[in-house]
Amino acid sequence: MNLTHSPTSPYVRKVLVLIAETGLTGITLTPASGTPIAPDAGVVERNPLGKIPALDRPDGPTLYDSRVICQYLNAQAGAGLYPAAPRLWDTLTVEATADGILDAALLMVYETRIRPEEMRFAPWVEGQWSKIDRALDVLETRWTDHLNGPLDMGQIATACALGYLDFRHAARQWRQSRPHLAAWDATFAARPSMQATQPQG
Repeated sequence: MNLTHSPTSPYVRKVLVLIAETGLTGITLTPASGTPIAPDAGVVERNPLGKIPALDRPDGPTLYDSRVICQYLNAQAGAGLYPAAPRLWDTLTVEATADGILDAALLMVYETRIRPEEMRFAPWVEGQWSKIDRALDVLETRWTDHLNGPLDMGQIATACALGYLDFRHAARQWRQSRPHLAAWDATFAARPSMQATQPQG
């Protein structure tokens, strides 16, 4: 299998953490770069949306979207990172919350890196942060017990989302008023899989 990736992508990091946690082997990494207005040609060949990660597999067409790839690799490994229902619905909801944080955080980065300064709209950026702020509050108040439970993809996705906030939006100080989430993150971020996949660049 071949994974098209970027070392700074938090969506790719989710996949890499899963690979490390499950011990999967035989996956090569192909670097890629690009933006929504100048996508990488190699990525577009694999994913018409021009997004990473994308996974070439021997048993079918290329898979894309980190949640799809993670479900596939979890099944290949038989790892149980997507547990049986009813816990499955909580796992998927936590993963979706974390990915929503990433979606908004990445849009904030694009606003300053891609859009010309005279076209930037600060209220739109703050609107994205408001989504993140609300999601973090929900993780703090509603999902602490789940995060402290058996390892699953909801936890991995949350840790990668929080790591991306530290990487790109540290000045926002997301830990303020969220002691439970901050304490959980400090413990989870120390896992070897997280240490080995810290974003660079």
